[in-house]
Amino acid sequence: MQIPRNGFRHALLAGERQIGLFLGTASPYVAEMVAGAGFDWLLIDGEHGPNDLRTILAQLQVLAAYPVRPVVRTLDHDPARIKQLLDCGALSLMVPMVETAQQAQALVRAMRYPPHGIRGVGTAMARAAHWNAVGDYFSEAERELCLLVQIESAAGLKALEEIAAVTGVDGVFIGPSDLAASMGHPGNPGHPDVKAAVADAICRVAAAGKAAGVFSADPAVAASYGELGARFLLVGVDTLLLRQAAEVLAARFTHGAGATGAAY
Repeated sequence: MQIPRNGFRHALLAGERQIGLFLGTASPYVAEMVAGAGFDWLLIDGEHGPNDLRTILAQLQVLAAYPVRPVVRTLDHDPARIKQLLDCGALSLMVPMVETAQQAQALVRAMRYPPHGIRGVGTAMARAAHWNAVGDYFSEAERELCLLVQIESAAGLKALEEIAAVTGVDGVFIGPSDLAASMGHPGNPGHPDVKAAVADAICRVAAAGKAAGVFSADPAVAASYGELGARFLLVGVDTLLLRQAAEVLAARFTHGAGATGAAY
């Protein structure tokens, strides 16, 4: 049996632009619901979303039946948790709050087996190796795994070139919300200073020869970041899509024509 091909990583290496959506509901049912919506990739959020190892595994399992490419955002930098996510079959990880090249190097090591890393060996219990059915897993895994580091602070921006230069880092994702807070504009990722810093970071990542990514739920802003060279973009969040659509529908019937007795 062959190791699964990581379509997300190979698309990055080919310079293809990929449009994605946050998955924050911790629901395999919702993940499958949007799997065929047309997005290139879906980010299972283990940092802010109420996900644990089992809900992440369940979402990876349902998404495996679809061409959409899953990425998992980790809770933190813990090598033990990273090991579990990789063993569960996550091929692409996004790691939050990377501020130094040393942190990036440690993350690379967490994703690789000795002698190049510290990932523990447990393939007999690992979905990633199909429980030892992938005979060449140890030699092939590194080729298919993808590491995305997230820069979302002033300190991270300062060290951007050093972080991007780390061998084993495939992409650098700029987090506007935390960056805005770090720059003194909490809750305002659309502040001109923040948008300028994000735009500059995208150009710097591209100049370093790595793929740049970013989030914006504003279609015009997302498009502008794409024009600057961002190659993997998040353009929405499942929880917000549901809440906003629900509010629009409720308002139609409680404040609009529907409240006068329109037929359901």
